[in-house]
Amino acid sequence: MTKAETAAEFATAEINFNAGADALKAGFDRAIASYDNIVGYGKDTAEALIQSATVAGKAAETLHNEVYSYAKQSLEESIAAGKALVGAKSVHEAIEVQTGYAKAAFENYVAELSRFNQLLTGTAKDSFAPLKGRAQAWVNVVQANTAA
Repeated sequence: MTKAETAAEFATAEINFNAGADALKAGFDRAIASYDNIVGYGKDTAEALIQSATVAGKAAETLHNEVYSYAKQSLEESIAAGKALVGAKSVHEAIEVQTGYAKAAFENYVAELSRFNQLLTGTAKDSFAPLKGRAQAWVNVVQANTAA
């Protein structure tokens, strides 16, 4: 093999080596960018979950306070109705007291159920709001990583 042939082979090998190194570097850079996208998605998702849990926790506390308040009020009204029933001077008056108490208790119960329903519906909506775009965000991450 002549010197010229050896030099040509060496030049070709050097070109191929550099092309391979460049391709390896480009692939590594794409892998790092993909990793950064996935880590960013994970961080954003964790933050959304924390926000969602915070909203749900506050709502659970509010619901607990509402249930406690309703139970306390209901017990007080029941005791007052019992005292009025015991103090009734006639059977007719006792029936009126009992009927009035039953009607008021039922109306309060229905009103409280409506409030609890609104509270729970609002809580569900508010709790899922931070998570709303996470599925689309994942699709965007996957598309960005496959396009690169």
